Amino acid sequence: MNLVIYNKAISMLHAASSKNGFLASAEAISNYKRVWARDGVICGLAALLDGDEKLISIFKNTLTTLANHQHELGHIPSNVYFKENKQTQVSFGGLAGRVDTISWFIIGVCNYTNSTKDTAFFTKMKTPIEKGLSLLNAWEFNNNHLVYVPRSGNWADEYITEGHIFYDQVLRLWALRCFNQIENSQHISEKINRVTAIIEENYTSGTSLHPFHPRAYKTLKKKPYWMASINPSGYQTMFDAFGNSIALLLELGDDTFRTNQIIYMEKLRKSLKLKLLPAFWDPIFPEDEQWKLLENNCKYEFRNIPYEFHNGGTWQMVNGFYSMSISEEKPDVAEEIIAGIEMLNSEEDYSFYENFNTQTGAATGVKYCTWSAAGQIIATQSNKGKTFLK
Repeated sequence: MNLVIYNKAISMLHAASSKNGFLASAEAISNYKRVWARDGVICGLAALLDGDEKLISIFKNTLTTLANHQHELGHIPSNVYFKENKQTQVSFGGLAGRVDTISWFIIGVCNYTNSTKDTAFFTKMKTPIEKGLSLLNAWEFNNNHLVYVPRSGNWADEYITEGHIFYDQVLRLWALRCFNQIENSQHISEKINRVTAIIEENYTSGTSLHPFHPRAYKTLKKKPYWMASINPSGYQTMFDAFGNSIALLLELGDDTFRTNQIIYMEKLRKSLKLKLLPAFWDPIFPEDEQWKLLENNCKYEFRNIPYEFHNGGTWQMVNGFYSMSISEEKPDVAEEIIAGIEMLNSEEDYSFYENFNTQTGAATGVKYCTWSAAGQIIATQSNKGKTFLK
């Protein structure tokens, strides 16, 4: 741990704090001067691990803002923008609605409650949580315990994954587990068991007796990581670092699978220039069949050139979660990852860029990105033995 860079990360969260919650960036860019669900919760989780009381109070305000602007059907906003004239602009997504915001909100509320023992706040948030869980159940569509996610429906909002995306399934499972540890329920316990079973039986090749997609499962090749998605056309088999990191955190799969998973992730990480994991791997290139899907999936400008953004780019935030997921078992490896995150966050006088080109090492995305700082804090504190509900 580099104390100077760590304090810079804490200062970044303070700089991007508003009375309504954490902003996505301290940079004066309108789209980032909003209270975002996933960014705000990840910043809040970092605040809980650090223990900074002011940042923890900003986290509470973040969660309150999200709950206050929840859709009547249960959607948690992607972001809330507070205009200078005191009016608000609420977004539930751009080209597609966001699915992962509900799970992040529940994870945030439960971890805040567990850390602060503010049970009155949890009581206030219980109705928004239950509305969110009910909507996630509805989004299964076929009542088969996997949420269906549209393309652009989660944090990888300009990437090509769609369908029963692994990241969204494990994130929802994490949310269910968190809620059940605060509000123990036989009904939720049963749901957790069903969701866990269908995830473990379907996102890697094996001996599933009742596969979700029998035809696709029959031809699925064995890989040392969880598949990125299952959709009606079959499997999307690229490596998803965020989803696999959360799966490690939740200890999904047996010991042998998790060992092979980490071996794969470490081999990939060490083979790359930045010595950190890319968001998705392998990159998609113009000559690939999937390129058109990727190239056309953007609202304004195309950012997913090979080795950048979601298309093989390196995100400090994602690596923060990977470091956390292995910190107990492999603290020395976690230290290496923390050092890599610190190096990227300190580029250009501590600019905390959003992500980096995995091939060239060049900074890309927005400066002063709060979840880049949060990823560093989460990794650092986790390697000291601090943890979340999981």
